[in-house]
Amino acid sequence: MSLQRFTIAVLLFLSPMSPSVSAQEAAAPKIEKRSFGAIHSGKETQLYTMKNNRGMEVSITTYGATIVSIKVPDRSAHVDDVALGYDNARGYEEGKQHIGGTIGRYANRIAHGRFVLDGHTYTLPKNNGDNTLHGGVLGFDKRMWSAQEIPSADGVAMEFRYVSVDGEEAFPGTLAAKVVFTLYKDKNELRIDYSAATDKPTVINMTNHSYFNLSGQGSGDILATVLQLNASRFTPVDEAQIPTGELRPVKGTPFDFTKPVAIGERIDTNELQLRYGRGYDHNWVLDATGNSTEPALAAKARDPKSGLVLEVLTTEPGVQLYTANFLDGSEHGKGGIAYQRRTAFCLETQHFPDSPNHPDFPSTTLLPRQAFHSTTIYRFSVMKGGVDRSGET
Repeated sequence: MSLQRFTIAVLLFLSPMSPSVSAQEAAAPKIEKRSFGAIHSGKETQLYTMKNNRGMEVSITTYGATIVSIKVPDRSAHVDDVALGYDNARGYEEGKQHIGGTIGRYANRIAHGRFVLDGHTYTLPKNNGDNTLHGGVLGFDKRMWSAQEIPSADGVAMEFRYVSVDGEEAFPGTLAAKVVFTLYKDKNELRIDYSAATDKPTVINMTNHSYFNLSGQGSGDILATVLQLNASRFTPVDEAQIPTGELRPVKGTPFDFTKPVAIGERIDTNELQLRYGRGYDHNWVLDATGNSTEPALAAKARDPKSGLVLEVLTTEPGVQLYTANFLDGSEHGKGGIAYQRRTAFCLETQHFPDSPNHPDFPSTTLLPRQAFHSTTIYRFSVMKGGVDRSGET
């Protein structure tokens, strides 16, 4: 028996366990590793699958520190893969929708690919019309990350590291980035901790770009998914999807998710903001912002068909709801499934888009000797008999 398995076995032996605990719950959390194929350069990638004792599995690849799959039991104890993705690393390399990736150095858009920091103007590659999107042409989700299993008293954890050199995608400073994914052993929660440090002033905004379908990836559209956002304001955008600077109240608009409502109920309303995004592709200003140890509840999504509930907690001030408006069937994912429009939704926890050009927005500047840290949690549960059991273990 390996030292790792022996240690886990001892911990489980010493932990109090009810005689009624099922064999599935008694199984030790573990991490499995396998090849995920080579990218075009010939570099080999790896896939790590974390498993807990509640039937949840999360697979992450070293290409882009990308979440490849999230498998979780639904109301009928059927295990669905609720995250879109590809069958190998080449799919992520060739994909254009940032599916599942760790996004950086700057998530979302920077207007005109330009910002000023300490009196110096930085001009970035433009990959979204006249704007820079998700870190540029080769953002963090298009880079190779190192990975290692790390100890965790809460379950199992994987640490991914990447060093973005000074001038990469024209961003200033060498940035050492770290992402830790922790799958809790006794509850179906995935915690993501982002950390970074720089050797000169720079900007940073990191997130994960998982596409969720709580009925299972490839199962159809997500318009019946019921969503609630703890946000009474959002940041309206111009035609290029750049924030105008206004923090607009959602009350009386199709952007009001302060009470649960189906995503599809108002998505096709003839409203200018929805026309700009071809649906929802906007940042909401969260009413409560967590701290480094206590992320606050930002969003809750419920699927009436599977009974799955997803809660998103974060320390970030904003969340981008994106309803996969630009999927068009050209992206073929796991099992060869053609991903169509609005067959998934994203909840990208973040600082606001284009913050470097909006002094009134929460700052995304990172200075030397400062530590960047952000936490997001994906918490899964089920509705039983029509009752929402979110938060239960």
